[in-house]
Amino acid sequence: MQLTKSKKSILRNTFANIISEIGRKDKKILFLTGDLGFNALEPVKEALGERFINMGVAEQNMISAAAGFAFEGFKVFCYSIAPFIVYRCLEQTRNDVCFHNLPVFLIANGGGYGYGIMGMSHHTIDDIACLSGLPNMNCYIPVFKEDVSTSVMDILKNKSPAYLRLGQGKSSPFAKKKINFFDALILNNDPEITIVSSGPVLNNVLEAVSYTNLNKKIDLFSLTRLPYNKLPGEFIKSTETTNKILIIEEHIRTGGIAERISFDLLSNKIKITAFKSLYALGYPGDVYGSQNFQLKKSKLDSNSILRQIKNMIM
Repeated sequence: MQLTKSKKSILRNTFANIISEIGRKDKKILFLTGDLGFNALEPVKEALGERFINMGVAEQNMISAAAGFAFEGFKVFCYSIAPFIVYRCLEQTRNDVCFHNLPVFLIANGGGYGYGIMGMSHHTIDDIACLSGLPNMNCYIPVFKEDVSTSVMDILKNKSPAYLRLGQGKSSPFAKKKINFFDALILNNDPEITIVSSGPVLNNVLEAVSYTNLNKKIDLFSLTRLPYNKLPGEFIKSTETTNKILIIEEHIRTGGIAERISFDLLSNKIKITAFKSLYALGYPGDVYGSQNFQLKKSKLDSNSILRQIKNMIM
């Protein structure tokens, strides 16, 4: 398996191109930014003209204004970096947007440990926990740049509050197929372990299994939207074969995908002999650094993932 090289902010740039194309045709789309997006949002500004509004460093006001625009019939994208769009305006998102089920869409760049060396104030490792429990809210966590288009199309179709978490990402090494947001990427006839991951950290899983022939011993699933409708049949069949599940996410354990999946496994009375979750540990040793540094500390790097897979199948 040959993975494409990572490009800086590839998911953000992909998103900007998609919104530029859609915004030229749909005059009901507004784009608000909290004075961020240099060297990425210029195509959006050019495409939308006066429908592109810089709201300044005022995220709370941006969300409330977006709710007003949405109430008047607009579909409003609100852009900022992840920690600002999630935490600074959580009350406005809950009260003004979610309670009224308005088409206001939060676009976050740099999810997880994306803004590594800026420290814990700029990390966003509990965003899904904060937002996915709000009424009418859908959270999207693209893995590949191809997932961004699918997510945006679903957001516009639903016309409900949404959160789109963007990261570094890569192009998908898999053949294009229908996406249901809980998708099988690798399926084998006799797998030994079932793996589920979300967001760009899934690329570390692919790198880990590409080191050896482990890609022939795993079933790998990507989960890119919460809530999901139900556990897919392919996933249930896989777990019944392997009885072993490994879940990997750049998010704290509370409120992440491991919690959701384990609940559904119990609800469906699916028996598992081994269940392991790798997740963002926060700040072991009270130190912080780059995104890769933080991932390694949380054992979310490819080498740590490789060791965990081997431990579970040996």
